[in-house]
Amino acid sequence: MARRGASGENAGMASPKFALATGEALPEDRPLAVVFARAGQLPSGAHETVEAAGGNVLVVGQGAEEAAGQLSGSARAWWADTGAGLRVGMLTRALAPRLAEVPLLLLPISPDGRDLAPRLAAALDRPLLANASAVVLERLASSMEAASEVGFVIRAELARLDGRISIPVEVYGRAVATYLPDVLQPTLNSGHALVRALAPPLDMPSGDEGRPEVTVLEVLAPEPGTMDLADAGRILAGGAGLVPVNADQAAGCAIFELLARVAKALGASSGATRVASDSGWVSHSSTIGTTGIMVHPALYVALGISGANQHVGGIGAPQHVVSVNLDSSSRMTAMAQLGLVTDALALLLELAHRLGVEVPKEVPRV
Repeated sequence: MARRGASGENAGMASPKFALATGEALPEDRPLAVVFARAGQLPSGAHETVEAAGGNVLVVGQGAEEAAGQLSGSARAWWADTGAGLRVGMLTRALAPRLAEVPLLLLPISPDGRDLAPRLAAALDRPLLANASAVVLERLASSMEAASEVGFVIRAELARLDGRISIPVEVYGRAVATYLPDVLQPTLNSGHALVRALAPPLDMPSGDEGRPEVTVLEVLAPEPGTMDLADAGRILAGGAGLVPVNADQAAGCAIFELLARVAKALGASSGATRVASDSGWVSHSSTIGTTGIMVHPALYVALGISGANQHVGGIGAPQHVVSVNLDSSSRMTAMAQLGLVTDALALLLELAHRLGVEVPKEVPRV
């Protein structure tokens, strides 16, 4: 049977948004992604997690049916609308008996996924494999199964220290894992997901007696100026070339303070090279590179950065790189989509002027 999703159009019309089937049970011998939707939207990392689960997914939350319809044609989805807000305790108690036979549960590392995964692991008495960059489920051979009495082995690679260390683990039995986004490129196609209403519907229990249920109403985006650089989508970074050679320590610190203010005005985060942080102009927590923080922004603006190996090795593969440097032959300018051969501090001051950003008095005028 085919019908339109949230639009409410009649069944059987041409080009249905997705197919709807009822009565099919959740898989008991394959991985299953569990994805929490808000207002009909999938969280970041959902597509990669579904791909890692072999296309099997249970979508819960507000607008779960609409969110499930956004998945690609390779997905086989079940949905259960649990209303607005995440009541993680109640949802866990509702899901646990329905997921008890699923050998491997994968959740995206979204804020809601991180809330739900440990609760499910505890309720199902399973190990939690957090920050998995790879995870594989294998069924044991019959002789091994009889000896182990578990039937499955799960092999995973767990990322630690911002992905710089990968720890291999092996679990005999069932497990819950949170999956890192952007690790596995999802296979996109023009088809539509096969979507099934979970039957019977989830029975959401009431809160514990004497203990009110906490409800997560909304997940707010972090402030660019305070968020973890590793999660920043846009970064303005400064290097030694941003500070004049005759500038004193106070001037260097003020310049990087101005960089942070301009970045905030642009809705971006600010970072620095190892030379800048070692010079004391900025905190070491802002250092980008293989000896600092590994970042993966969509936009990277490099102000006065030549492009040393350890720095370039830590910026990932940005969609857009802008280099501002007096040296037209610098490595950073060569790898940039847009190279501005000009004084980096002068351009920063011009940006501050146009954005109405206050310039610290210690910043030298050029």
